[in-house]
Amino acid sequence: MTAAGESAVPNLLSPENLLEPWALYRDLRESDPVHWSEALQSWIITRHEDVAACFRDPRLSADRTQLFVMHQLGEGGMELVKDYVRVTAQAMNMRDGAEHARPRRQANQAFTSQALDNWRPTIARIVDSLLDRVQAQGRMDLAVDLAEPMSSLVMTELFGIPASDRERFLKWAADIVTFFGASAGDVRASAIAANEATANITRYLSEVLQSRRQAPGSDLLSMMLHFHEEGRMSEEEMVANAVVIFNAGQVSTIDQLSNGVYELLTHPEQFQRLLENPALVKPAVEEMLRYVPATPFIHRIVAEDFELRGRKLRRGQLVFLGMAAANRDPAVFSSPDSFDVSREPNKHMTFAFGAHLCIGAGLARRELEAALQALLRRMPGLRLDPERPARPRCTSLVLRGFESMPVRWD
Repeated sequence: MTAAGESAVPNLLSPENLLEPWALYRDLRESDPVHWSEALQSWIITRHEDVAACFRDPRLSADRTQLFVMHQLGEGGMELVKDYVRVTAQAMNMRDGAEHARPRRQANQAFTSQALDNWRPTIARIVDSLLDRVQAQGRMDLAVDLAEPMSSLVMTELFGIPASDRERFLKWAADIVTFFGASAGDVRASAIAANEATANITRYLSEVLQSRRQAPGSDLLSMMLHFHEEGRMSEEEMVANAVVIFNAGQVSTIDQLSNGVYELLTHPEQFQRLLENPALVKPAVEEMLRYVPATPFIHRIVAEDFELRGRKLRRGQLVFLGMAAANRDPAVFSSPDSFDVSREPNKHMTFAFGAHLCIGAGLARRELEAALQALLRRMPGLRLDPERPARPRCTSLVLRGFESMPVRWD
């Protein structure tokens, strides 16, 4: 894009555009769908067709750990995040081709539909136990009292980790994901926090894996240990993949539940439709995922030069694939800016696409369904608390959620 054109495009990381990006996404989709941002030194892809194609294109690499760190911190910053780089580079979501497929196939056995359906009673129990604590109060902070503990308790049960360790795992996950999300703010401080969190969580999980060798169970770590002993997954890969599954499974689901319920409560006619027809819960969850995804963008690195819509993407450049923008593309969705709990089909990009489709998508859907069903059943008068405004957390292209979301019910 020309310098003049670039100056006409608002800053993607401005507080205003992070909070309300939809008009900007529309403008980019229509006039500059493969947009070079001088401010970010990155490409921004916004059309559904292009985002889907980019997820499948081997010229865009997920093997981006070191290049992403250099993009964020410069070459001199690598020492700040040596533990983060060492561990993250071993994770399946940071690998391509066969090196991605091998650990993915092994981890997939814990995320089959049958395996996940076995977790439905546990998820429902966790949700009800959390709502039991606040039911009589008539109010709660949905982000803090339900979304955060629900997601982290589900993950601790999945991994066979004591619930008493939930808080520190939540903090470690938040620190790692914040740096990965390229948040606006003090990048150096974020990097140091992510490196410390990575060291702590890998040390913890390594110790748990040692105990599982002595007494294996039915949890995910025991299953991964089985693959390690068959020689299909190294110790480093096992820990790295456990870290990424645990972190992504917590943070994104926390944010997605808060985002989705907020949209329901600010579209009361849609909430009423759900109350009158609970069978709409599944399409409602898909619409919650489409309308305001917890992960608006994900990044890739150009592995070899190629052209997209006449723009030349060069090896080593960073590319942000806009799932949130693709989710509002009128070429795919009718009335894309309307929130419709009965929308079908719903080919959203919230869980990415292709080989790197989020491994935890099925688990996230079951958590969101359980939480929504419980809220409809137990709190039909649910509404935003007029005395305590919600506080969105929109400081990154890659992360979107709520710091606080007070609600009330009768």
